[in-house]
Amino acid sequence: MTAARVSTLDERYLRQDGTIFLTGIQALVRMLLDRARHDERAGLRTAAYVSGYEGSPLAGYDLELARQAGLLREHRVTHQPGVNEELAATAVSGTQLTGRPGEPGGVGDAIYDGVTGVWYGKAPGLDRATDALRHANLIGTSPTGGAVALVGDDPAAKSSTVPCSSELALADLGLPTFYPADAAEVLLHGLHAVELSRASGLWSAIKVGTAVADGAATADVVETWQPPDLRQGLPGGLVAYRHRPSAKLLGPELAELERGQQLTRLPIALEYIRRSGLNTIIGAPTGRARIGLVAAGKTYLDLRQALDTLGLTDLEAHGIRLLKLGVIFPLEPSVVAEFADGLDEIVVVEDKRPFIEDAVKSILYGRPGAPAVHGKRGRDGSALLASYGELDADAVAAGLARHLEPLGVPVMTRAAAGRERVLLPLAPRTPYFCSGCPHNSSTKVAPGTLVGGGIGCHAMVLLMPAAQVGSVTGLSQMGGEGAQWIGLAPFVAQEHFVQNIGDGTFTHSGSLAIRAAVAAGVNITFKLLRNSAVAMTGGQQAMGELPVDRLLALLTAEGVSKIVVTSDDPARLRRQLGHRADVRHRDELLDVQRELAAIDGVTVLVHDQECAAEKRRKRRRGKAQPPAGRVLINERVCEGCGDCGAKSNCLSVQPVATEFGRKTAINQSSCNLDFSCLAGDCPSFLSITPASASASAGRSAVPPGSRRRRSRPAASTHKAPPRRCRSR
Repeated sequence: MTAARVSTLDERYLRQDGTIFLTGIQALVRMLLDRARHDERAGLRTAAYVSGYEGSPLAGYDLELARQAGLLREHRVTHQPGVNEELAATAVSGTQLTGRPGEPGGVGDAIYDGVTGVWYGKAPGLDRATDALRHANLIGTSPTGGAVALVGDDPAAKSSTVPCSSELALADLGLPTFYPADAAEVLLHGLHAVELSRASGLWSAIKVGTAVADGAATADVVETWQPPDLRQGLPGGLVAYRHRPSAKLLGPELAELERGQQLTRLPIALEYIRRSGLNTIIGAPTGRARIGLVAAGKTYLDLRQALDTLGLTDLEAHGIRLLKLGVIFPLEPSVVAEFADGLDEIVVVEDKRPFIEDAVKSILYGRPGAPAVHGKRGRDGSALLASYGELDADAVAAGLARHLEPLGVPVMTRAAAGRERVLLPLAPRTPYFCSGCPHNSSTKVAPGTLVGGGIGCHAMVLLMPAAQVGSVTGLSQMGGEGAQWIGLAPFVAQEHFVQNIGDGTFTHSGSLAIRAAVAAGVNITFKLLRNSAVAMTGGQQAMGELPVDRLLALLTAEGVSKIVVTSDDPARLRRQLGHRADVRHRDELLDVQRELAAIDGVTVLVHDQECAAEKRRKRRRGKAQPPAGRVLINERVCEGCGDCGAKSNCLSVQPVATEFGRKTAINQSSCNLDFSCLAGDCPSFLSITPASASASAGRSAVPPGSRRRRSRPAASTHKAPPRRCRSR
């Protein structure tokens, strides 16, 4: 019977039988609802607790959780973002310690039958949370709770400072690791991940690649789902197993937890994986198969596309067998042995380092008649599949073609004409700050200044001219901003360093870097941008962010020598802070930096200015009043000197070709009404304020490059004070 048509967007979360369409991020939200529904059908009244830290490719997960807060609340799901990844992981670990009536060792009196804990973070966040997760996994999980780590991997570093591949770290932590290929598999793997965690007493993990998180797919959902039955036939003759989480990591109890983890819990996880059927074999049967191909997750889809490109879709006819892995750690040995039976060769297709390849070799080593195993290198030792970047279908096809042709496998190559390069009329665009972004002002330094980059939008200073942003030394990990100067300072002639840092990073862990600099006694100025948004990951509010008065009190208590606050609205801050702080206008930012550079020790420049993108969103949603005025440029007066662009550092100040030559115009569609361009030394600017502010609020912006006419009497026009326009 054909499934009913999806009629509303909410059905991606509500429909329990039929076909839905959803993104990878939405699938990670729906899996929480599916877990609650499954428990309800099983007669359990459970809850869920979700905590973590935003970061690509899971950047929008917390935002989608917030959008669905009402629906999640109905299913007893609590979302509490963490200040940083390790504290969030520790909080999730606490959900497994709730006490149940009649069971020893629990904490408090549980109000639910169990709590499922979910931690989320990108691969660098996993690195930071490793210690917390190692403790949590040793402590273990409740038989009616379970804990899952959602780890976002960015293999091509599209939105990360380093390429990401988490399977080795997860294996070292002992977390069974699921690897879905698309959003539909996220739903299935999410159910299995919790059940495995409950059955084994281990945390489990789901590796979520960029293509899965950012992609979308249809998924067939059913109302009933059953996990593997582990009530009998467990390793070691166990009839059933119920782990008792314990945080008493000392003495005999610690030794028992480790012993149980290795000898009981991991074997149970392997048995669950074997019975789950998530690792599947397709293709030529024993006796006809010669070549085996292994892949998991998104890379499996690349492999199938590559085989299609090479004309090898009839696997049985070409003697090819595929092993699709849904769980990559621990690698279940029986399915590998079954897959390898009768094969001459196995080629493992995977991103980055040979993780699955090494596991396959380890399982098959010493077995009579075991096939040769290749992956990163071919049979002659030459490179076959890259261990860097991200594999795609074309790269996989090229590697397989080189490997299979000598075996007599007829590989089809498509005509080069079909892949002819087409040059599109596109101008390259270097990433840059938004129009009106506070970074346009806050990142300016005096020429020759040594500057430290870091995590945040301000990392784009690495792509900008040194004359404007200084000599940038590069990036550190999140929270390490400025600490590189502690080791560098004794060995260079320069005596001062400037470090950019955002308020989100400061709250996350950057405050420790300031404390370290104070303890080391180095001369450094931290430029702390307080823009009230974690802008790179969607505009979330920084968890634990302090109001400006408490922030200044904290910095003072840490032993900072001098603090100055700059702002686009200093009058507002002076009213708020009174005489407790030195508040200056942002136009004095360079002068303030020179003053702070002359002071020994650690100084802090707090630049207080709201994120332009967030301000624009608020205005569009009616949560903030836009300024009534607009700024235009009189093309007949403008000499195209560019001083307004140099002063404002704003993308909306753009050169235009006119009948009078090269001029400058303000792109009204992208302008965020920051008005910093008025600081330019030019008499061509017109500040136009309509007589009725309410009438101007709904008035459409003047298109860029259009001819400007003299304002009508309904609006008052104020020309900027006459100044001499500097020419080049």
